[in-house]
Amino acid sequence: MNPASLRWKIAALVTLAATVVAAVVGLLVHQATWQRALDLGKARAEVAIDKSPASADVVAVTELPDALAAQLRPGRTVTWYGLDHRDEPWMWAAKPYGSDGREAVSAQISMGSELLSLYALDRDMVKAALLALAGVVPLSVLAAELPNRRLRRMARTARQIADGDLAARTDARGRDEIAEIGAGLNSMAAGLQRRLLAEQRFTADVAHDLRTPLMGLVTVVELLEEGEAADLVRDRVRVLRSLVEDLLEVSRLDAGAEVAERVRVPLAEVAEESAARVGVEARVLASGDAVAETDPRRLDRILANLVLNAHRHGAPPVEITVRDHVIEIRDRGPGFPPELLADGPRRFRTGAAERGRGHGLGLTIALGQAQVIGADLTLVNAPDGAVAVLRLPSG
Repeated sequence: MNPASLRWKIAALVTLAATVVAAVVGLLVHQATWQRALDLGKARAEVAIDKSPASADVVAVTELPDALAAQLRPGRTVTWYGLDHRDEPWMWAAKPYGSDGREAVSAQISMGSELLSLYALDRDMVKAALLALAGVVPLSVLAAELPNRRLRRMARTARQIADGDLAARTDARGRDEIAEIGAGLNSMAAGLQRRLLAEQRFTADVAHDLRTPLMGLVTVVELLEEGEAADLVRDRVRVLRSLVEDLLEVSRLDAGAEVAERVRVPLAEVAEESAARVGVEARVLASGDAVAETDPRRLDRILANLVLNAHRHGAPPVEITVRDHVIEIRDRGPGFPPELLADGPRRFRTGAAERGRGHGLGLTIALGQAQVIGADLTLVNAPDGAVAVLRLPSG
């Protein structure tokens, strides 16, 4: 039971509204009933003063309550409700008697029974309001459950889309606001799916279209005479070939054609070989003889890309810490860009600032290969640099 849930907020709002309505209605009934009792008491007092013998009801004006005495006017009957010296409620009626204005004819009607009846009515209304609330609260919770359930399904669908399942869709039937949200969510997922498929097709087409002329270029370069210019051309061709191979690997990962072949792998040894293969000086810190059952080729590809990324965009020293089924790659640079941590790596970046920061295809391939071997790759910033944490499956 989550008190912050929309269901409980709706139930609380309905309960508050019902409480306010019950309080207002009760107050109106209380006021109307008491006013009616006062009107009846006033009429009874006026009738009593007209019917009572004058000699029996003549009192000095000073004996009347001050508020009643202040209202006396010649030839006019006045009434006043108040408490006597024993705090009992009375309705008073009086009119002047005699020509000197020192005496008056008065009558008193007890309002005790009316006041007790009013108290009883108030108690009955409170009990009825509590009984009504006891029924309203469960009903409001049940009524709020249906839209709350629909919203939870949409939240699950949104999480599935965020996790990469762009084929996930939610039920958008109906004509209310929740249905509009569902339709918007489905439209967003369809748009993202179309854009991702277009990007995947573009990556695959570019890689395949470049592969044939690149192979011809590699062959031609090997025929060049030795020299500084030829070495420079060969270096650029190697960079271009590496880029095309990365694009081909990304296209295979996008197509889901990669399958892991699992064997027992010594993690520290693979980490050292991966760093050496890409020519990066990295210190490997291993606790014990950590071994995991995974695909050694894909693990090497992941570690090589992460170490190379730390070398290019971080600062030395680059450290690889190996524990049981966990490998951390740490550098002492400025850390990962905020947009990378928020949105993940992008294959192609534009603009001088972004080109300077990089973090493109290498991290994309590392994340894709981590998914193939069932590992979890997390990128975080530490106070002294960037940290990539690879957690291998233990089963």
